[in-house]
Amino acid sequence: MSKAAEIIPSLLSADFTKLAEEIGKVEDAGCKRIHLDVMDGHFVPNITFGPIVIEAIRKSTRLYLQAHLMIEHPEQFIYDFKRAGVDGVIIHQEVCSDFLGALREIKKRGMHVGVALRPKTPVESIKDVIKDLDMILIMTVEPGFGGQTYIKGSEEKIIHIKTLLDEMKIDIPIAVDGGVNTQTAPLIMKAGATRLIAGSVIFNGDVVENINALYRSIGIER
Repeated sequence: MSKAAEIIPSLLSADFTKLAEEIGKVEDAGCKRIHLDVMDGHFVPNITFGPIVIEAIRKSTRLYLQAHLMIEHPEQFIYDFKRAGVDGVIIHQEVCSDFLGALREIKKRGMHVGVALRPKTPVESIKDVIKDLDMILIMTVEPGFGGQTYIKGSEEKIIHIKTLLDEMKIDIPIAVDGGVNTQTAPLIMKAGATRLIAGSVIFNGDVVENINALYRSIGIER
């Protein structure tokens, strides 16, 4: 497997009673990024955390923070996440009243911009903006809750995105979030993804060993 592969822990599954300690374990495992699932209870049936909690997380680490905004009208909150210390923002087209404006605002604030595709959101829906993106996130579960089972056959969508990027001669990361474990990770990487976002499989037990096990499953010894 490609040495460019990267495991990105999703902090939603961490123990929030000892968050700084959990982040320290992620750092000890050599991770470069942390994934932050922001949910508002409208776009998805769950509520998690927002800029105030992320600001506290920022004080605990220098790692790259990427916020996946599963919220309505994310364009209204871009500055708040920038101020909280976020490095990259991932949004969904379906909940933007001004999708292109949101992408521009994220860039204007000096953050990387990504777009997330739900399982039933077609690849073609973002074809016109791919050239403006720094990352594409493919959801392999319905967003809203951690610990869900990977939707079988999701590799076809990853292949579709990878083919499109190759045709357009665009080299940006393809990230995958949902049901990532030692069984699904090899399938996801083979399909063309380079970043694997994982939550419960990492934070349930020995964090460092769990991360190393994920890397071993895709042929990377660390």
